[in-house]
Parts: sequence; C-alpha cells; structure tokens
Amino acid sequence: MGKLHFATALLPDGWHDDVLVTIAEGAIAAVEAGVPVGDAERFAGAAVPGLPNLHSHTFQRGMAGLAERRGSSADSFWTWREVMYRFLDRLTPDDIEAIAAFAFVEMLEAGFTAVGEFHYLHHAPDGRTYANVAETAERIAGAAAETGIGLTLLPVYYRQGNFGGAPPVPGQRRFLNDQGSFARLVEASARATAGLPDAALGIAPHSLRAVSLGDLAWIAERWPAGPMHIHVSEQVKEVEDCLAVHARRPIELLYDTIAVGERWCLVHATHAEPGEIGLIARSRAVAGLCPLTEANLGDGVFDTLGFLAAGGCFGLGSDSLIRVSAAEELRALEYAQRLKHRSRNALGEEGRSTGRRLHDLACAGGAQALGRRIGAIEPGRRADIVVLDRDHPSLAAAQGDMLLDAWIFSADNAAIRDVICGGRHVVAAGRHRDRDRLVARYRETVRRLEAI
Repeated sequence: MGKLHFATALLPDGWHDDVLVTIAEGAIAAVEAGVPVGDAERFAGAAVPGLPNLHSHTFQRGMAGLAERRGSSADSFWTWREVMYRFLDRLTPDDIEAIAAFAFVEMLEAGFTAVGEFHYLHHAPDGRTYANVAETAERIAGAAAETGIGLTLLPVYYRQGNFGGAPPVPGQRRFLNDQGSFARLVEASARATAGLPDAALGIAPHSLRAVSLGDLAWIAERWPAGPMHIHVSEQVKEVEDCLAVHARRPIELLYDTIAVGERWCLVHATHAEPGEIGLIARSRAVAGLCPLTEANLGDGVFDTLGFLAAGGCFGLGSDSLIRVSAAEELRALEYAQRLKHRSRNALGEEGRSTGRRLHDLACAGGAQALGRRIGAIEPGRRADIVVLDRDHPSLAAAQGDMLLDAWIFSADNAAIRDVICGGRHVVAAGRHRDRDRLVARYRETVRRLEAI
C-alpha cells in the first residue's frame, strides 16, 4: 500500500486540490480531496488519468523514418507495407523485445499508461513456428514487465492474402496460422501474460481481407468474451476489393457476418460512410483511431464529428509509432476535423474545454477497448496517473481544464513530469527510470539491423 498526494488532480467530478490517493496492489483504494499531505509522497504538478493506447505494433518503431522516400510510383499504404515486410524479415525475438521495450518507454514518457499490442509477428523469418509457439508473445510480455506499462495482448489471426481466399505473399509468412495453430497460440499467449500484474488478453482477427468469413464466425464463437479488435476500412483499395468480392463494404460485411458489440474495437474505420458510422455507434463498439499513423500513411480522415453526433465512442492508438505522443494524437484528431469541416474547436462543446472533452472520451473509449479498469482517478481503477509539470512555460498560468488544453495544443511531451503506472513511479522528471539501459539496447539493435 502507498499514498500519493497531488497539488491538484482531475477526478471524475472535476478538478480538486490537495488530493490524497491511496494505492493497494496497484489499484486505487481511496481518493480524498482537500486533505493535508501527511506521510504521503507529494507531487506538485497536476494529476490526470493516464491515456490508454489501444492500437500498437511495437516492432514498427524500429523502422520509423525508413519509408519517407518517394518511389517511382505513387506512394501509399501498400508501398509502405512492402518496406515493412522487408524490415520485419530481419527481426529476431531479441530484436522484437528490445524494440518493444523502447517503444513502451516512449509511451510512458508521453502519457500513455496502457497499451493494446496488436501482435501478429508470430513466427520465424522463414515462416516456421518457433519451438515455443508464444516465443514472440513472451517477448512482448517481457518488455511490458520490464517497463511497467499495462498490457492488453491481442494475438492476431492472419490466414489469407486478400478477400476471396487469395494466397498470402511471402512477406506475410511470419503472420500465418490456421484455426488449430491459432487456438494453440492463444492458449500459450495466455500463459505468457499470466505473470503480469493486471494484464488482459484479447483476440484480433487482422482484417476482413486476412481472414475468411468462416474464420471470423469461428473466432467470435470460440472466444465469446474479452476484447476483440479488427482493422477495417483503412484504405480505399480495401473497400474496393471487398466490394468486388462480396458486393458489400467492409463494415457492412462485418456487421452482416457476426454480432458486433461493446467488446469490439474497429481500428481505423477511416472510410466509413454515414450509414456505417451509425452502425458502429449503435453497436457501442469503439472506433480505434490512429491520427498520426493515418496521416503518415495518407489513409484519409475518419468523420469523428459525425460519429460523436451519432453517439459513438472512440479511443486512440499510436499504431506504427512513427511518433509517440498522447498529446499529439489528441491534437491531430482535432486538427483533422478542423481542416475537414473548416471550423475551430470542431470536436468541442459550447462553453467546454476541447482538450478536456477529447481526453475524457479517449480515456473512456480506450479503457473499454482494452478490457481493463483504467482511465480515471477513482477507487477500483488501476493506479495509472500522469502528472503534468505546472512549471512548464505553456502551463505556467493554466488552471483547471486549461491545463489539458495547454498540454495537448502547446506543450506536448515536455509537460509530462511524472507517471505512475499500476502504482509504480515509472517516470520521474520526464524520464523513465530505466531509460538509459533500454535506449542503449534499442540503439544497438537498430544499428545492427540497418547494417544487414
């Protein structure tokens, strides 16, 4: 048990001063406002709930910057994917763990306290299964344990190359399973995460182009509870290919095939039409939006404004990890809507802080998508708390919700001073407690990979 005292903190009913948080076994046991510090550890900054990162491919952090050169043809997600396939062909389990640990360090320093790892790099470079089928899953779990981030592991089912049962291409051989081997992988992945505090396990059919409709129905029946994540309608070509084979758009096809509800996270959904926006909102599934990756890949812009008007809920993910920043994901989400609708404070409400609304919605949607008790500073939730530095120039005159506006729209990662994750003080003075060692290991890894 521990006690933390914050000069000011954002609680579910608003901001309060002199907040004492009592922690037991990594969770918040009690919260009291307006009390003296006593024997608690004192934090002078502003405490806010840690943001969930609902969609991550950690190995892709190692290739950030490698695909920023235009080829002879028009660049797109599909040309980027070829670079990604060439990069992942080099990775050993040790590499995967080193890159994941560094990515988790960056997430924690950036205000993300939990992550949904959409994990599809299962096999050896030649496609053969490792002797331990959960070899790479164990490496992700090891990186989470080493850094202290909260983990929802999402083993990915990937079986075919495209709609209609197209054969996989060589670059996909590390992903592939049939139903039997995937079931064994999920069982082994459960064992891999069993020793982590408060970890969760979900399932991720990669996309409608990578699994058959029969596979999708089998997954939904085989695992009827727990988080379920799927890529859907990220690219125009994906929508066109689905129409060509099934005469339906991907989101329509998904909802026609299985029952989609609150445990589902539809990642990207970029090209959802108004009727599909309504489908997602009514089902209470979470839209998993990744604004920085979607911008980097040139995917397009999801109609977040229309989705919220329909009653939808969303969470944020850093996906390809081209840039790791909770504040910048929130800012990019808002700015894309401002450009799309030619309006300021596009996702705001009259008289209310836009930053506060974005943060509240992303915390709630992320917690739902990851299947964990996170996203708020209140009893029963995991003790995941980010402390903003009120001495940062952008926050120096800010009070209340303006602290969130200043962090999201101006200060970015530099305003994060401390991070408490599962009751452990993992970031102090803006640096992860084990940054130097984990960065050195990452640096050695990527330099060796570049030389291959």
